[in-house]
Amino acid sequence: MKAITYLASFALGASALVSTAFSKELEGWSTDLDKAFAQAKKEKKAVLVEFTGSDWCPPCIAMRKNVFSKKEFVEAASKKFILVELDFPNGDPELKKKNDPFAEKYKIEGFPTVILFDSEGKEYNRFFASEYPKTDAFLKHLEEASEKKSLD
Repeated sequence: MKAITYLASFALGASALVSTAFSKELEGWSTDLDKAFAQAKKEKKAVLVEFTGSDWCPPCIAMRKNVFSKKEFVEAASKKFILVELDFPNGDPELKKKNDPFAEKYKIEGFPTVILFDSEGKEYNRFFASEYPKTDAFLKHLEEASEKKSLD
């Protein structure tokens, strides 16, 4: 019985720690897609939108820890992109409800999905972020997607 109680308290403590750590907004990222599109138009930048489940999706949690929260990623990606995180956490039903219309509009079928938009708001690339689990691989993919777009 002690083992079950210990495991239950550990699980609750760990989930509280995870939800606290991942409920914070990422530095260098916006959570307002409409403002991001306006800023992108003004600055002539593309928009990178990550659809995530920050407190329940293991690949999302790994991407945030290993790529999206890294200073080198944010600095490099911000040169060409306005970064937006749209979160669908189980621990924050209000935020999930606020972001649901975007998941419906862009037909999100899995997490973590990344969509790249040009400065006019036109989608030009879509992929699962977890395909590029390291900063250098993710940045390389962004560069290739941008080059391909400019050839179109």
